[in-house]
Amino acid sequence: MRSIFILLLLLPVIGFTQVKKPVKSKPAVKAAAFDGYIITGMVTGFPDGTPVSFLNEQTNAPEQQAIINKGKFIIKGKMDQPGFKGLIFNNAPPLVPLFLDNSNIKITGNKDALDKLVISGSPVHEQFIIYTSAIKPYEKFLSPDAVQDSFALDQIASTSEYFVKKYPTSPVSPLAIIRLYQATQNGMKAEELYNLLPGHIRSSPLGNYIPQLIAESKINPIGSFVSDFTQADTAGIPINISGYRGKYVLIDFWASWCRPCRQENPNVVAAFDKFKNKNFTVLGVSLDQNKKAWIDAIKMDGLNWSHVSDLKGWGNQVAAKFKVTSIPQNLLLDPQGKIIAKNLRGGALQGRLNAVLK
Repeated sequence: MRSIFILLLLLPVIGFTQVKKPVKSKPAVKAAAFDGYIITGMVTGFPDGTPVSFLNEQTNAPEQQAIINKGKFIIKGKMDQPGFKGLIFNNAPPLVPLFLDNSNIKITGNKDALDKLVISGSPVHEQFIIYTSAIKPYEKFLSPDAVQDSFALDQIASTSEYFVKKYPTSPVSPLAIIRLYQATQNGMKAEELYNLLPGHIRSSPLGNYIPQLIAESKINPIGSFVSDFTQADTAGIPINISGYRGKYVLIDFWASWCRPCRQENPNVVAAFDKFKNKNFTVLGVSLDQNKKAWIDAIKMDGLNWSHVSDLKGWGNQVAAKFKVTSIPQNLLLDPQGKIIAKNLRGGALQGRLNAVLK
């Protein structure tokens, strides 16, 4: 199920849907008068024969549900419980997020303005609009490349918490918890809110995802201090993490044989080059076994910072200390050795460093 969650988390928070009029109060989720859902679409601008598809939750591959004829299409089905669906036209982006329940749903709009499609008839989707409209002013700050804005992220967190506490039985509440965690990495708060949800909401696909986030948050939690460790560098000289006190340091777990690590290395290089003269550095911890391959990769990728390894692969003692079971992974420490962020990818690393090294 994880792939559909990745798509959901990468979507702009408001998604691509709206209702004609803002909902002023909590919509009542009523049992459908029929057994299943009917989606009636009137989306002009597409040629006859254009497929309308849901994305498969396992593979993200389009699964055709209907064909457009004279701007119209109909999709029928049944949901065991309300849940997220990604709707696409002609097997191409943008993805239109839809919180689907067993209702009579209407979708209207135009091919050239899919971000303005009007979706009506689904009480759960209306709840989705309530929530996403509330955090829309701050949505851009959830982007991995966004400049860090503590006020905006706090607003997302407080709005998400308010929504969950007000609507704990809403199928949208798990999304609000995920957004809160995305903004704050606060696993304790996510767990507190998760415990407010009734069982049928916890067992929904989005609800099932939250315990994974909570478990991950308890490994090297934000705000904890790293204990001391020592490992040898490429020349066999012991390097101690305590020697980095007074600097912001990224502990970067990687290996020469790890393709995702090698693909991520240019982002780490860019951050290092930009901030190396601003009290920031990197310490690479390699899960290699072959010393030559390790050193060759350092040179090839231009990783001009200190590197350590005991050449025990997945048995690396530092990696074991931090419970590293997949790479790439990283931890960003402040000058006192406290973890202030982790697993920063792409532009997120520079975004975070921009915030702390102003």
